[in-house]
Amino acid sequence: MQMHGGNKPSYISRKRKPMSEINVTPFVDVMLVLLVVFMVAAPLLTVGVPVDLPNSAAKALPENTKPLSLTIAKDGQLYIQDEAIELNELVPRLKVIFAGRKDDRIYIHGDKSVDYGVVMMVMGRMNGAGFSRVALVTDTEN
Repeated sequence: MQMHGGNKPSYISRKRKPMSEINVTPFVDVMLVLLVVFMVAAPLLTVGVPVDLPNSAAKALPENTKPLSLTIAKDGQLYIQDEAIELNELVPRLKVIFAGRKDDRIYIHGDKSVDYGVVMMVMGRMNGAGFSRVALVTDTEN
């Protein structure tokens, strides 16, 4: 039983014009999902060893490149970025890292409960090896 007469079904006989608009709804949906994912994931990407930094009234130093961070944890353990190292490995590692970039600064994050002598021993080894661009990182005073 046919309702429209003829031998062809009605959906074949209709001519469709090409659609000239782009449907942006799926694109917007994907972008919103990616935005939420990156907003949730961004705080998790911070690298570092948790230390309790001392306070200081000094201003922050401007820096163009990602600085090298040397951390002295509460227990005296040394970290370059987030990798634990021994004190006797410090100078050879720094020489390898700074082979091509002599003007970069090394930032020391020392926990405020670490003995001052430990910090000075680390800085003394670095200075003895020729690394003189060293900065101590502190929190701001309230």
